[in-house]
Amino acid sequence: MSVEERWLLPDGIEEVLPDEAARLERMRRRVLDLLGRWGYALVMPPLMEYLDSLLTGVAQELDLQTFKITDQLSGRLMGIRADMTPQAARIDAHYLKQEGPVRLCYVGPVLRTRPDAPGGSREPLQLGAELFGHSGPASDGEVICLMITVLEAVGLSELHVDLGHVGIFRGLAMAAGVDGDQEARLFDAMQRKAEGEVTQLLDSWAVEPKLKTLLVSLPSLNGDSSILEEARELFRMAPTGVLQALDDLEQVAARVRREMPERDLYFDLAELSGYGYHTGVVFSALVPGHGMAVANGGRYDGIGGVFGRRRPATGFGVDLRLLARISDAATDDGPEGILAPDVDDDGLLAEIAHLREQGERVVRILPGQTVSAEELRCDRELVKTGSRWSIESVKQS
Repeated sequence: MSVEERWLLPDGIEEVLPDEAARLERMRRRVLDLLGRWGYALVMPPLMEYLDSLLTGVAQELDLQTFKITDQLSGRLMGIRADMTPQAARIDAHYLKQEGPVRLCYVGPVLRTRPDAPGGSREPLQLGAELFGHSGPASDGEVICLMITVLEAVGLSELHVDLGHVGIFRGLAMAAGVDGDQEARLFDAMQRKAEGEVTQLLDSWAVEPKLKTLLVSLPSLNGDSSILEEARELFRMAPTGVLQALDDLEQVAARVRREMPERDLYFDLAELSGYGYHTGVVFSALVPGHGMAVANGGRYDGIGGVFGRRRPATGFGVDLRLLARISDAATDDGPEGILAPDVDDDGLLAEIAHLREQGERVVRILPGQTVSAEELRCDRELVKTGSRWSIESVKQS
């Protein structure tokens, strides 16, 4: 291996350099403080754990995305987390064991065998918020509003917020009598909004005309709130479960509009992200110029059952690294620090300590150092006038 090759990182893995790391850390603190004000308590799940715990229940959907290693102490197979949501569910079900609603949040790196999109990261810095122990529009509405608030707090104000409900497709597919393999093929065509392929599949399976019409219509049912009225008319003879899913979606949207009347909501009844994982309302946020959703979430009831407590749950997640790259608010305003000279002076040492206690960034010149104030990201410097040290702007050369 050449010297150059030793510095290469695997595809989808990247280092975070000082400027970006500083922006990322400021964003992390800002968002965690916001989540705390909403009542979400911070937890720190382990980076790895035994595979049979990490991929239990609905989290088995993450199997292909999980790196596996052998524990040298026990000989058991372990996994490096690809998603922190199942870990938060285990904490709620196994450790906290509260009867009422529990609000948890977390932030940390996850590792995935494949990126979510070509050229994407395999090591997102996942931040999420989960609400356990409550089922209904109030909790779904709260989580959607929180997601929007988080994105706005990091400077992403031009949001396109999409809502859907997996129960609509699931209820129609069940009524049509398709088996597991057929449902997977139909799901794939729905995600690509390939209406012609959806029609061909349903024809080949001899699905009854009424249900075929409803399923074929799903990919085109996307847009503003008028879509719900159109769907209500179209689905008036649909199975009860489909109508209930549509009711749930309307109620959640009403909750969000009540709290955020200025926020436009959009609906996509063929939006099935996390289909094998979610059980109810699903939602995502997109921003102009970025093809993939910047935040995703939804309801995933029952995940805690494998840990002994079936609990309703809803939540969302974002990749802070992605947000830091696309957010205007994450842009650094330039150098902000105070340069201190290399002088053996008690007064200087006391002033440096005082400034640091006040939250100032103070960088001291080292003996023989020739680096400039600009390179050290300092816009001010400590200068001795008489017997006192004072702060002055760095003189431009």
